[in-house]
Amino acid sequence: MPDGAHYPIKFEGETRPACCRGCQAVAQTIIDSGQGAYYAHRTALPATPQQAEAELAQLGLYDLPEIQESFVRTEAENIREAALILENIVCAACIWLNERHIAGLPGVLSVEINYATRRARVRWDNGRIQLSAILKAVSDIGYIAHPFDPGRSDDIYKRERNTAIKRLAIAGLGMMQVMMYALPTYTATDMTDDIRLLMRWASLILTIPVVVYSAWPFFIGAWRDFKRRSLGMDVPVALGIGTAFAASVYATFSGHGEVYYDSVAMFVFLLLAGRFLEMNARRRAGAAVEELVKLIPAVTTRLPDWPARDEAQVPVARLAVGDHVLVRPGETLPADGVVVEGDSAVSEAMLTGESLPVSKTVHSMVVGGSLNQASPLVVRVDKLGADTRLASIVRLLDRAQSEKPRIGQLADRAAAWFVGLLLLITVAVGLVWYAIDPSKVLWIVVSILVVTCPCALGLATPAALTTATGRLTRLGLLTTRGHALETLARATDLVFDKTGTLTHGHLSVRCVVPLGGRSEREAGMLAAALEAGSEHPIAKALREVAAPAAIASHIRNTPGRGVEGTIEGRVYRLGAPAFAVASALPPTPPEPDSGASWVALAEGGELIAWFALADTPRADAPVALAALQKQGLRLHLVSGDAAGAVQAIAQQLGIAEWHAGALPEDKLAYVNALQRQGRIVAMVGDGINDAPVLAGAQVSIAMGEGADVAQAAADMVMLGSRLVTLYEGVALARKTRRIIRQNLGWALGYNLIAIPAAALGYVTPWIAGIGMSASSLLVVLNALRLSSFSQPADDGNRKAQDSRLAAQESSP
Repeated sequence: MPDGAHYPIKFEGETRPACCRGCQAVAQTIIDSGQGAYYAHRTALPATPQQAEAELAQLGLYDLPEIQESFVRTEAENIREAALILENIVCAACIWLNERHIAGLPGVLSVEINYATRRARVRWDNGRIQLSAILKAVSDIGYIAHPFDPGRSDDIYKRERNTAIKRLAIAGLGMMQVMMYALPTYTATDMTDDIRLLMRWASLILTIPVVVYSAWPFFIGAWRDFKRRSLGMDVPVALGIGTAFAASVYATFSGHGEVYYDSVAMFVFLLLAGRFLEMNARRRAGAAVEELVKLIPAVTTRLPDWPARDEAQVPVARLAVGDHVLVRPGETLPADGVVVEGDSAVSEAMLTGESLPVSKTVHSMVVGGSLNQASPLVVRVDKLGADTRLASIVRLLDRAQSEKPRIGQLADRAAAWFVGLLLLITVAVGLVWYAIDPSKVLWIVVSILVVTCPCALGLATPAALTTATGRLTRLGLLTTRGHALETLARATDLVFDKTGTLTHGHLSVRCVVPLGGRSEREAGMLAAALEAGSEHPIAKALREVAAPAAIASHIRNTPGRGVEGTIEGRVYRLGAPAFAVASALPPTPPEPDSGASWVALAEGGELIAWFALADTPRADAPVALAALQKQGLRLHLVSGDAAGAVQAIAQQLGIAEWHAGALPEDKLAYVNALQRQGRIVAMVGDGINDAPVLAGAQVSIAMGEGADVAQAAADMVMLGSRLVTLYEGVALARKTRRIIRQNLGWALGYNLIAIPAAALGYVTPWIAGIGMSASSLLVVLNALRLSSFSQPADDGNRKAQDSRLAAQESSP
């Protein structure tokens, strides 16, 4: 320390020195915030930042409610759920070990780890176990767990990537230099023993950094597995490297036998190169979740004295429910809320897959993470943090990627037994070759240990599912259950609800039939005047036809029948035909079987206009349903509406099998009847009454605009309003199933060929290193093909559909 340096810290009534101003500030902050117990319990300085974080966890800082607010969600009184990120994960066996270890802790209810993103979602009973104990348990087996945040995730990835590059560089340089010394020993015929020995010593010196530094993660992983009495992928790798290196060192010192320094260095380099490429590919596979997490901006403009226009730049983390924020064009909305001032267009493409911006005016709901495009908006904050729609999407996506379908569970169990069987095979082959030709035992045993790859088995399913669910999310179909993609790929029947699913869920005037010389415009203005003050769905639909030209007085509403009022001295009635004409014999509508609801307008008992109201189908429904039928799916329409309306929609959309007047239990019975026939049913619905049938179908899809209970019961949620997303989802699910089968076929086929070839002596250690690295990498790269999946239902119809959607957005 320089002379005169003095940085005092006040702690427990005493003044103590610090080494610099930074440590002084941090230490005093910890003490002033009430966390001085850290210094009271600390017995030694941590050797590394990672150990410091582990100590903080042991001291219970992560158990404090104010710290847990940002990453822990409380489900019930003591049931909590946290998102964590894990360090030192290198293969599928690491995931298996952590899941088994954490799940075995008393009080832990569930743990799911996403291999692609290394994110863990843990649920526990806070009355039985604290979060700090879970983090400590992770550190006990050689891994490090932190509360998840996007910035920290990026930092960890960069740190691991930089370390991987350093290890790869050391291994590469060592390999090249060792090969320079090994090549002459293979090719020269007149090399003296002294020169040959010099080459061996030079190779040993160059191989030591490769084994001690570059290959160190394999030895640490193997030791960790042995301590936990499990057999991970690092065990055969470490045994192969260690055996070959030890035998080479013995041969160098004794002067007898062969050396394998070149094979050891090359194998370490190739394996590290494979893992490095796999790490980058895995990062790409999990990019969808990371992109969603990063949508929320770090800072925003708050209006602290709204409606005053004073502005203050504040971190989004400091916002509170009820605050007002100003979102300018080009800025991202920081939270869910309601527009209180402004008129703009907002892009929700990242959340819903909708390519067209959505119009937002006063009283419109907005979603955090969406992009304001046109003009400034003032938004009142309603939901923050874990309560926002974006947070729930990320949470559901994490759960779906972490849950393993049946085929993935089988692959995991096979990979767990694979290493043990491999070691038995290696011992048996070694004994056989010792009897045949002892000089070949070592390199054949090393080749068998190296060439096999259970990681490919473990990666086959999660790599494909992670990539597929990420791509589906960008298309607007959120997968919330791990089995959903696999089941959707096998679906044979698709059952739709009508209102809010195939249709928009609100009435609109299909046509106006004026009588008695009246015009459509005049009839529309009279109807709008009578319904000016009503919030009934029919009233809202009639007001969209025309603006009222006069004010109606003496309004009298008769529930279930209609409304009566006086306009410019004349009495008008609007509603059911019998009510409008005040007659027990109602007039017949122009097209009674059209599927529309007919409303009559009469003046003084004389009929002057008919209004046909109906719930119109979504713009892309014909294209989407035609594409689904081309995929071989049988379509069904089951609705609680009247037979005429259901039949009209079914005929309009080309659905042959339809059923009307169905109660919730009738819908469930219909689906159960299909299931008894051996059909695999996918159900699409949106309402509270659809929740039972959504839960009863093999795979269910809820509309994002529908009821929360329907979304909770569903396996997938359609975030936007594009029904074409269903077709894309089915196509992607089927392609994902093909990719998983290809991956598993490759992994099994590779090992079935590689192990016998190595046992017969046809595979050298360096070739084995290439094979093992390529096996895992090929599985991940094959899965990444799903990230660019695109299969529009029909290009021509799609363009027409987009035009119709654009026209709807621009229409008044």
